[in-house]
Amino acid sequence: MAVAVRWVPALVVAALWWWAVLRMALVPGRTGFVEGAMVAGGWGLSLLPVHVTPGPSARSGSTRASRRRRWDGGSGPS
Repeated sequence: MAVAVRWVPALVVAALWWWAVLRMALVPGRTGFVEGAMVAGGWGLSLLPVHVTPGPSARSGSTRASRRRRWDGGSGPS
């Protein structure tokens, strides 16, 4: 049930966007403001950099960077 609650609205919005795109492409003289706004809004949402949002590890302040290895086996700076 929870999956349907999440995916059904997304599929409905995607179907409406494709309907507006196809209507603008196939009937160019008879489209209106609603179709244009729907297509432009969907295209604009695709430009959002949602993949660069901080994950749960970034919020805690820890890092996944590893310490630099010292291959020469020295004891430190001279």
